[in-house]
Amino acid sequence: MKTTLNNDAPKLASALPKQQNAAAETGRVHTHTAQATAVKAAQAPDGQPTGTGTQAIRAAAQVESASPKAIAAKAAHPPLARISALSARRQDPYVLAAPIAIIALIGIWQAACSLGLVPPFMLPSPISVVGALVGDYELLLHHAMTTLVEAGIGLCAGVSLGFVAAIAMDHFEVLYRALNPLIVLTQTVPTVAIAPLLVLWFGYGMLPKIVLIVISTFFPITVGLLGGMRSVDSDEIDLMRSMGASEFEILRHVKLPAALPQFFSGLKISAAYALVGAVIAEWLGGFSGLGVYMTRVRKAYAFDRMFAVIILISALSLVLMRGVEILRRLAIPWERVRRCER
Repeated sequence: MKTTLNNDAPKLASALPKQQNAAAETGRVHTHTAQATAVKAAQAPDGQPTGTGTQAIRAAAQVESASPKAIAAKAAHPPLARISALSARRQDPYVLAAPIAIIALIGIWQAACSLGLVPPFMLPSPISVVGALVGDYELLLHHAMTTLVEAGIGLCAGVSLGFVAAIAMDHFEVLYRALNPLIVLTQTVPTVAIAPLLVLWFGYGMLPKIVLIVISTFFPITVGLLGGMRSVDSDEIDLMRSMGASEFEILRHVKLPAALPQFFSGLKISAAYALVGAVIAEWLGGFSGLGVYMTRVRKAYAFDRMFAVIILISALSLVLMRGVEILRRLAIPWERVRRCER
């Protein structure tokens, strides 16, 4: 008996790899057969996909994903590596479009001024504007600090008030019905028309400027945050309630994360409105600020300085908006991952 087993051992060892290969081939055949059957079932007699066919196609995809090759591919490309690859492939090819357009516009502007196509008192050249910006740098910096302080205080107050109002209007339907028309009404009145009244009521100090900035920045924050919280799927809220979550927990874990994109979109708009509102309020009364500086140089017909302060206001607005974008990336890291996956 032992002699027979010893004689058959080499034959069994040589037959084992053949059986493994045959089993692997059989698995591949079954996989392709399942895929072919699913695709065939996915098509109606006229060749169009059907509803149950869609499910069959998904089943075929699952069969394919369970194959050894698919598993090896997933192991070779983990999610983080895949996201990095997608980010590298999705680099914006038009990233230099805006700088090139700005440089071209400045070149055309300088050429028009150098060739005498436009009188200097109507349109100063870019070189003159840069000279005025450098020459009045210290004075502009002093006025800019006043405007930034006013804009910062007003923006913080407007964001805080809008945040509280949005949460209250989302929680109490009666407040939403009562306050929503009033909030919309505040945006139908031009800020230039409100500014003289605020100066008349609150004087020439910083208070009327802050009030005007609050009115300008309150609306985007409230509308954006309220719209984001009301767009949450009711099934998610019902699920949280079934798990015993309180209203504060639902707000913290479901509504606020869903409303963050709309909140930061409104915050970016409010950041730009804050500087504009401060300058408009300074036009009508004040002792310092970029709006006061603009009024003085306009009366002196120093249009090169006028363009210089306009460029400075635009640069400050861009810096504020860029800061909001950085805060958005820090507060919503999952948004960047989803964008890379797409």
